[in-house]
Amino acid sequence: MKRLLSILSLVCVAIMFVGVASVKAATPSDRAIKVIVMPDHLDWNYKCGEKPVFKVLVLKHHSPMQNVEIRYELSEDNMPAHKSETMVLKNGEGVIKLGTMKVPGFLRCKVYVKDGINTHRGLATAGFDVEKIEPTAVMPADFDAFWQKAMAESAKIPLEPVFTLMPEQCTHQYNVYNVKFRNGEKDFIYGVMTVPNKPGKFPAVLKVPGANVRPYAVAKDMVALGDVVTLKVGIHGIPIDMEGSVYSNLKQGALKNYNRINIQDRDKYYYKRVYIGCARAVDFLASLDFVDADRIAVCGGSQGGALSFTTAYLNPKVKCLYAYYPALADLGGYLHKRSAGWPHLFRTNSDDALRNEKVLNTIKYYDIVNFARKTRVPVKVALGYNDTTCCPTSMFSVYNSVPTSKEIYILNEIGHYIYEEMFQDRNKWLLERIK
Repeated sequence: MKRLLSILSLVCVAIMFVGVASVKAATPSDRAIKVIVMPDHLDWNYKCGEKPVFKVLVLKHHSPMQNVEIRYELSEDNMPAHKSETMVLKNGEGVIKLGTMKVPGFLRCKVYVKDGINTHRGLATAGFDVEKIEPTAVMPADFDAFWQKAMAESAKIPLEPVFTLMPEQCTHQYNVYNVKFRNGEKDFIYGVMTVPNKPGKFPAVLKVPGANVRPYAVAKDMVALGDVVTLKVGIHGIPIDMEGSVYSNLKQGALKNYNRINIQDRDKYYYKRVYIGCARAVDFLASLDFVDADRIAVCGGSQGGALSFTTAYLNPKVKCLYAYYPALADLGGYLHKRSAGWPHLFRTNSDDALRNEKVLNTIKYYDIVNFARKTRVPVKVALGYNDTTCCPTSMFSVYNSVPTSKEIYILNEIGHYIYEEMFQDRNKWLLERIK
């Protein structure tokens, strides 16, 4: 394989998860009317029993709106609102008393302003003794045995990798390859890989994907790492470079609600082949003569944050992981009258059919909390308190369960998207551990 020169130092623009955690380049919308909600503690953290006061500011073209009516809702994280009231802000400014929590968790204040046919929203979330949040997830006694068996069976299947150069994406600094390898007798994992164009053995970073069904190209935020082999994989066993309509049709058809496919059976659940496939991606990287197998990391956001934990547990070749707003966390939370992470199982009546012992047994083996409990490598988690897709209650359930060396990067105000600073922090942290 032809090797590349050093990689252009790029920092990706902010990315936003749209819908169910799909990744697209974007920034939070900038509107003429802004609804700003500010806790009275700079770090948004409180002790149980404290009573936060939130300041509300409504601006139009950067000036306070006069005599503007707001509606606000108070809730425990992503749970239904327990208070909803209106008030008029004479000079576009007011305060809301949030109440308190007696147990560790989060209280959220959402503020709405109508302007004709449009409704504008602002929110802020107060954390209470967040370092003491405990998960509801139960660890099954045979968790290790279940996954050891699965990986042993997978190991019998040769990778048989195939590389295809993608000249239209190559630069003088790195080559880009479309790759695939076996994940089963009739199942493949597809991905896109960048390789520095220079001799040597390089560290490698596996980027595992957020939820959705889509094509993949070079992860520009990853090539900013420099002289590092990067591999970005898909999880659905389909090529990464087909026409967009193919993915749209699959998303609405065979792969619709894939996070619930065969959830009644722990051995056939959709995520079993996904978790195993991501672990095999590490084996694929380790097999390459230009990769230093002792310097492999994994990272990802949302579903990818979850897969970072599963991959590090299932493959001991992983040396560290960086997970931003991890999904699939504390999956049974709503059954305990508290928030759970995406895909929000049991949240609504539409999931009534899932409330049975078979499903409850399955999710024990796929809950990221249980993988976090088994983590052996350094971990960094990045998150925002205003995330309503992967709620902070579920994410702290993960982080607080990690027994090894760990760090957390909090950007309180962000929701389910990434600021450039988070990518910069991720790349710096990873390089410090694999370079």
